[in-house]
Amino acid sequence: MSGQSQSHGVAKWISIVVMVIGAVMVVSGAVTYGQVSSTLSAERITVADDASCQAGAAVNGPLAAYCQADIIAFHALEATGGKTYAELDREDPLRAVAMNGSFLRASLFTSVLAFGVSIMAIGVGIVFVLLGVAVFNLAGHKAVKAE
Repeated sequence: MSGQSQSHGVAKWISIVVMVIGAVMVVSGAVTYGQVSSTLSAERITVADDASCQAGAAVNGPLAAYCQADIIAFHALEATGGKTYAELDREDPLRAVAMNGSFLRASLFTSVLAFGVSIMAIGVGIVFVLLGVAVFNLAGHKAVKAE
C-alpha cells in the first residue's frame, strides 16, 4: 500500500470517527431536550395569564419556560414593593416571597439553558456528520484519482 493510499485510509477512518461523534451528539441532544421537556410537562406548569408571551401555554419548552420565569419576576417584585431578596430586611416576611420567586426563576432558567445546550449539541452533531461525510467522500475521490 502506497503512502498516499494509506493517508486516504486514515482520512476515511477519521471521517468515520467524526461522523460517529456527530451522531452521538445529535442523539444525546435530542434525548436531553426530550427529557427536560417531559420533566417540565410533569410539573403541569402553565404560563400565567398576564404574561407578556405564551400566556396560558403549558410550560414544556424553552420559550414557555422563559415567559413563565419573566412573569414570576414581575409578580415577586410586585409583591415586595419592587425590592429584591437582597434589598429586603432579614426580618421582613416578604423576603420568603422574593426568595421563592428567585428559586423558581432560577429553576426555569436552568431548563431554558438545558434546552439551549441540547439544541447546540444537535447542531454541532449535524455539522460533524456533514464534515465526516465530506472528508469521507473527498478521501474516496482522491484514492480513485491516485490509482
